[in-house]
Formats: sequence, structure tokens, C-alpha cells
Amino acid sequence: MSGLDWPALMRAGLGRLGLRPAEFWALTPAELAVMLGAGAGPGPMGRARLDALMRAYPDVATEESDERP
Repeated sequence: MSGLDWPALMRAGLGRLGLRPAEFWALTPAELAVMLGAGAGPGPMGRARLDALMRAYPDVATEESDERP
């Protein structure tokens, strides 16, 4: 078993992308992923970026938030 969800990939390729079966089967999984937009967005935030945001926007305790019921 390859671990790929072939029915979902076929729906995406044949339905969403409008590929003909021969075009779909000629693609590699990596090519299909690119056509479906994989990797098009920004990657996950790394620790360095999180640290920079925490420095830029620190949590500031207020009197109201410090009160406990």
C-alpha cells in the first residue's frame, strides 16, 4: 500500500483540475501536488519568528487580569 488516497487524488485531478485520465496518470504525485497548490502558502512559523513576535507584542498584565475570583 502506497499510503496515497488515490480516490481523493483522482477526484482532485479529474474533477477539480479537469485533467483527462491519460494526463492524470502521466503525472507524478509531486507534480499533482504542485498543481493542487501544495507549498503555495507560507510555511509554518518557526521558533525564531515566534520569539520575535513575543518581543514585539509582549503579554502585559493589567490590574483587571491579575485579579482572581
